[in-house]
Amino acid sequence: MKLMVIDTSLGTCLAGSFRVESGHVEGLGVRQENMTKGHQEHLGGFARDASRDAGGFSGIERIGVTVGPGSFTGLRVGLSFALGLGAALDCPVVGISTLDGLAASVPTSGWVVAAIDARRGQVYMRVFKNGEAVDEAQALAIEDATAKILALAPDGDVALVGSGAEVLLAHDARLEKARLYPLPAPSAEALALLTATLNAPAHPPKPLYLRAPDATPPTRLPGQPRTAPV
Repeated sequence: MKLMVIDTSLGTCLAGSFRVESGHVEGLGVRQENMTKGHQEHLGGFARDASRDAGGFSGIERIGVTVGPGSFTGLRVGLSFALGLGAALDCPVVGISTLDGLAASVPTSGWVVAAIDARRGQVYMRVFKNGEAVDEAQALAIEDATAKILALAPDGDVALVGSGAEVLLAHDARLEKARLYPLPAPSAEALALLTATLNAPAHPPKPLYLRAPDATPPTRLPGQPRTAPV
């Protein structure tokens, strides 16, 4: 299967063309750069160059795109682009959880915790065991996240994957035996494999938001007087 993956959910901008056959992932053309801003300006060019290396957009059977949790702005950029490309190529677009992508990026068994630093004393987190998710993605206070991990693995024998790995370790020394993989984003190969294997209708390209946005709508219209205190 020839496919394309798009990721703008965290600190990277990725567009990659791949061929996946019987679990083997072959990179045909990949453009990736770490960035926290500027996804909108770079993504189109990355996709163009990645597809050119793969012989063009023809033959693409699926498009995979990360749906979060992650940056509100980044998610909108990636999803809009993937949906537009999918409509142009008449192929399905598969939504991939950023946490699932992180967990699939490390070759490890046993307990795996995918965690993203969500700031404000929180992490976005999901727990896996032997490659299977055991809970839903959540936004948790750091102390609640570490308590949950230690309840599952009291000896701290767990793999911590993502930008939240070092945040969790710094909070509780009992996790010092954990294997750390502080990846800034899922690997392109992991996203390609998930794109090929996930059931497309069950994984729609819709944003996964685990908490409300930091920005809030104004309480009054421009020019409208402030309400006098009672």
